[in-house]
Amino acid sequence: MTQYAMLIYMDEKQFKSLPREEQNRIHRECGAWHEDLLKSGRSRGAAGLQPTSAATTLREKSGAIAITDGPFAETKEILGGFEILCCETLDEAIAIAGRFPALRAGSSVELRPMVPGGKCEA
Repeated sequence: MTQYAMLIYMDEKQFKSLPREEQNRIHRECGAWHEDLLKSGRSRGAAGLQPTSAATTLREKSGAIAITDGPFAETKEILGGFEILCCETLDEAIAIAGRFPALRAGSSVELRPMVPGGKCEA
């Protein structure tokens, strides 16, 4: 089995513009989706991230560390969270990611194979 990082991107402003009840519904559906992955042994963990306003970015600049509040790059789509999947094939990972409820709310998902070494025992 291969571990895949499922990186979840979203437009913060677009999501916050949804009615609160719609945001809550999406969160509940994503939680149920994650619980199903845990039960099937396909998830090795997940986490949502705080908004970009809570981010701190570090870069090396002329031999010194430069610290910036928020994300370094200005972009509409930000990394909102991740799920670690254990799948037999990329097609299986795509099928799982394709059922991610927040896709219907404008999120996008990037699947990236992880460097070998993680545990994928079911």
